[in-house]
Amino acid sequence: MQTPQTGHGELSRRYAGKFQIVFVFQDEAFEPGLEGAIRSALPMTHGPVALVLPDIVVSGAESLLSAVRQLGTTDWSLVAVEERDSGVLREMGALAVTGENGVAKVEAAAEKPDDPTGFNAFWGMVAVSEHEAHRLPDVVRKGADNPLAGAFALLVDRIVNYNTADG
Repeated sequence: MQTPQTGHGELSRRYAGKFQIVFVFQDEAFEPGLEGAIRSALPMTHGPVALVLPDIVVSGAESLLSAVRQLGTTDWSLVAVEERDSGVLREMGALAVTGENGVAKVEAAAEKPDDPTGFNAFWGMVAVSEHEAHRLPDVVRKGADNPLAGAFALLVDRIVNYNTADG
């Protein structure tokens, strides 16, 4: 399991011994923005891949591991939190999820949508099978055909984005 990221620190301690971790920075040679960082990391990965951003903290220490375990039955799995605030959904990877008791299915997904109508959650971590890993940059590209529709979603109590005013 490889984890492309744009930073380091606490994340490496949290997942040491469970995952092989690759830290990358946004590299304009691959593409601008976060998708460029993901593209630069993908050649270094084998097996399932998880996208864990350094400015996102998810409640539940085992949530990423739980999401990865779902990859035996699905190609896409993620950790998400329910959210109704349209301002927050415009800044995050917005999801329309259905389900209960902490387990949901993603019906639709968009990166930082201009109009968040119909979205009720956002993701904090994404796991993908090796077979579909090449599509991971589309998760974070605004306006892309987002591959998260149909994904398993593990709903947690809280996700904090330290890169926002509320973080």
